[in-house]
Amino acid sequence: MVAHSKPLAASMNAKILGSGPTTVVLAHGFGGNQSVWDKIVPPLVQSNYQVLLFDWAFSGSVEAVHSLHDPVRHASYDGFASDLVKLLEEMMVKSVALVGHSMSGMIGCLASIKRPDLFQRLVLLCASPRYVNTDDFQGGFEDSDVENLISSIESDYAAWATGFSGLVVDPNHPASADKFCKCLLQMRPEVALPLAKTVFYSDHREILRDVPVPCHIVHATKDIVVPNSVALYMQAQIGAGKSTLEMMEIEGHFPQMTAPGQLIAVLRRLLAGASDSAAVGHIGVGARCAVEL
Repeated sequence: MVAHSKPLAASMNAKILGSGPTTVVLAHGFGGNQSVWDKIVPPLVQSNYQVLLFDWAFSGSVEAVHSLHDPVRHASYDGFASDLVKLLEEMMVKSVALVGHSMSGMIGCLASIKRPDLFQRLVLLCASPRYVNTDDFQGGFEDSDVENLISSIESDYAAWATGFSGLVVDPNHPASADKFCKCLLQMRPEVALPLAKTVFYSDHREILRDVPVPCHIVHATKDIVVPNSVALYMQAQIGAGKSTLEMMEIEGHFPQMTAPGQLIAVLRRLLAGASDSAAVGHIGVGARCAVEL
């Protein structure tokens, strides 16, 4: 079934598919749209989950991007978190399981702090609280890396989008890389540039201990965007409730596109509340770690 849409929901192309006692909200990351979940939705619906899909205000799939995307309000993740809260209210869903990919992981954390009643649990998929390295934190990027990235977007957005998609998506899946590239190219460069600055200069380490709902960190061990150390850091820092860590031995930043079978197996177990309890040891081939704090 497709749920009714109200103003914000319609603007964000929100829709509900399937039915079941648990609503799973799939939130895409930078440069994407809801189509990045195409391989994940059917198995979730078949597993009797109600699935909520939507496009963020920056997405090229949003028709009224200039009226929906506010350069001031969306200059921080807090504006997106407010959008998420309003969207869930409009769609009349609560106690949802949010699967937040990349930047949407931290947006979900912020939204859960604002309105814990709306969230049952968070699945933080290839998420990071900070991308730039510091003396005591390895986010994966030096300042110069981010400066070069921003400069490339400014000088030739189309060329940057083509190169970036080839880097962040598993190279063994060229069709998925092409699909993400098309999503990036749909974004307006004048929206993509400030958003890239917001994402890559963000720092949300201080909110992790305030997240009030259970969190499941799902990480790809060969993710060029988010190093393994970040997943371990988040697992250690999230304080309230129970946190688990799943290390999937796959390449790239988009497991929902390139390893959907593995991700679905993980999601089904986590959403059923059946994660194993085992201590994190090392990251090995096919490693799956579930740690409770």
